[in-house]
Amino acid sequence: MYKKRRIERHQLPYFLRVFNGVNDRPVGFLGNVSEDGLMLISQLPLMVGAVFDLRLKIPTNEGPPQDITLTASCLWCHEDVTPQHYDAGFSLQWAPPEYGQLVNALRQYFSFHPLPESA
Repeated sequence: MYKKRRIERHQLPYFLRVFNGVNDRPVGFLGNVSEDGLMLISQLPLMVGAVFDLRLKIPTNEGPPQDITLTASCLWCHEDVTPQHYDAGFSLQWAPPEYGQLVNALRQYFSFHPLPESA
């Protein structure tokens, strides 16, 4: 009998790019997400305690990417295991409903689902 599995962290490195919400320059890549925050992988260290306007550009099946702009506070930053890369943890201060939809879609995509039992 298969048991339901739950993944606490959703690994997304190099899947979704994150941009500065003010000047639209790339900041890094989404490392993982939750309803309350996210982890960013960047090539430069980020200032702990600073508040950032971030923009996610979500690919769509048709047309231009969907932009999700949010405000987040950097709680920590340390060097990644990959040389010249840094991991930074953010707490969300504001996010639109589309961010919650993205988290749910990614959770569904990266989750294990039990196989149907054979009769």
